[in-house]
Amino acid sequence: MLSLVAVSQPATLQATTLSVIATWLLFAAFLSLTAFIAARNLLGDVSLSPHAIVGPPVAAIAFLVATFEFSPLLGLLAALAVDAVAFRYIHGLNRRLLAGVVVIHFTVSVILGAILFSLIALIGSAPV
Repeated sequence: MLSLVAVSQPATLQATTLSVIATWLLFAAFLSLTAFIAARNLLGDVSLSPHAIVGPPVAAIAFLVATFEFSPLLGLLAALAVDAVAFRYIHGLNRRLLAGVVVIHFTVSVILGAILFSLIALIGSAPV
């Protein structure tokens, strides 16, 4: 009995680690896509690829806040600050445009996230 428990624990740990990494990658890709949408909305024709650097650190902040139970307000402020730094690095925006892009990115992420979550919940609750 002990050997089965010892063998199953690494597999469970490996599956949990893989699912956390996959969730973080999907969330980072989602945030990068919404960053592109926000920049395109305010700045016009922008390239998709530079916005790939926006999602991973913001997603990491969200994961750290949830894991270590930090203050959600501090997590939000940290995520917005990192978002602003990333957009300034990518586009070199002045403060006014930078604030606009960050607010639009936050808004698009919340709205699109709510829609996707609701759609997933709806599909998950559908009768078989």
